[in-house]
This record gives sequence, C-alpha cells and structure tokens, in this order.
Amino acid sequence: MDSPSSRSLELLALLRSGREWTARDLAARLQVSERTVRRDAMRLREMGYDVGSRPGPGAVYTLRPSMRIPPLLLGADEVSTIITSLLVLEAWLPDDVTAATARTKLEQVLPGSLQRRAAAVALSTQVLRDAPGAVDWELVGTIADAVADGARLAFDYTDEHGRRSSRAVEPYRHLLRKQHWYLIAYDLARDDWRLFRLDRMRSAAASPGSHERHAFGWDSIDDWLTSDFGRATSPVRSTKD
Repeated sequence: MDSPSSRSLELLALLRSGREWTARDLAARLQVSERTVRRDAMRLREMGYDVGSRPGPGAVYTLRPSMRIPPLLLGADEVSTIITSLLVLEAWLPDDVTAATARTKLEQVLPGSLQRRAAAVALSTQVLRDAPGAVDWELVGTIADAVADGARLAFDYTDEHGRRSSRAVEPYRHLLRKQHWYLIAYDLARDDWRLFRLDRMRSAAASPGSHERHAFGWDSIDDWLTSDFGRATSPVRSTKD
C-alpha cells in the first residue's frame, strides 16, 4: 500500500466483512509483514475503532460492532483540500445544496483538531466563479490558521517583474481569480491592502499571538476588485453584521 492511511483503510475494509482474519491472512492480503498488521490494528484502535484480537500464534482480528463514530482517516492537508473543493462547488452551483450539506456532515464527524482546520479553511476562503488553478494546500492551511487566529503572516514574495521582497501582512481571504489563487491581505510595510499570488509566495509562516487587525473597508471583495483594488472609490464600511 502507498501509505499508512491508505493501508489502514484497506485493513478496515477487510475487517468490516464480519469474518475473523488471522494476522498471516491479513499480511498476505495487504502485502505487508505481520508486525505491520499488528501496528495498523493498534492505529485503528487509537482512532476509535473497536478492533478485537485473540493473543497467541493463531491470533485472529475482528471488528466488533460499536455505536461510536470514529474519526476519519484524514490528515490536515487532506481536510483543507476537501473543504476548499466543496466551497468551490458551493460557489459555482449556488442553487445546489449538495456541496453545503456534504461539508456540514463532514465537519460533524471530524475529530476536534481537524474540525478546527475545516472551520478555519471555510472562514478564510472566498471563491469567485473562475476556473480553479493549482494550489499549495499546505500554504492554504497556513493562511487559514492565521486568519482564524487573527495572526500575521510573513513570507518571501516574487512579483510579476521578478523582484523579490519579504512581506509581513494581515491575511484576510484567499480566493480564485482568473485561474490563479490569491491572498488578500493588509501589507503592514506599505500600509495598504494588497493582492498576492499564492504561487509566488515562499516560506510562509504565521507570527505567534493575535494582533489588532485592520478592517476590510469595502462591502465585498468584488467591490474592492472592481474599484481598481480600492483606488477608484473611497472605501465604505459594510452595513452587514
């Protein structure tokens, strides 16, 4: 198998068949050692699955029925990927509630730390109706956590002319625009709101602690973008709660 997560999913599928499996049979099916089978069974137990085993040379493994819903076998980057993908569908298909319903159900069965990541990604993501481009999900997670925590973000940036600089910003939202992912943030050194392409950002890291943040002074991101990034009109505070 390619990874412990994918191997654990395969092991779980075998155990859900309802039959008893010897460690040797499981090792043969998964193409791993019996020691790896024992380790993966322990991993499933730690995640909340009631995996039973009988000790000794003829040890067998079973999955006992349980009313408890265990956490999903997902990592933080995988959660960021899924939540953002569902947000894209919600934006592109506003009359179809399927994506929103799926996102709600997923968030309810995630363990606490991943629930927080899912909520952070949903909070920090703004999707416009353009075709999506490639995105660094680790960077998306870093931005999401910074937005949720009210933290500042530092990164190295290369602009469209190839000029490099170090930036410190207050991240607000990341979004899809003209097939590229961007970050809208308040640039502390330039004392203004700026748009940064995510694929031009490197070594992004959140500053510890919360900071007093500048309020985004437009009614919507669309208003800011269509007003030449706020230069064509004076910003007005949103009247929405």
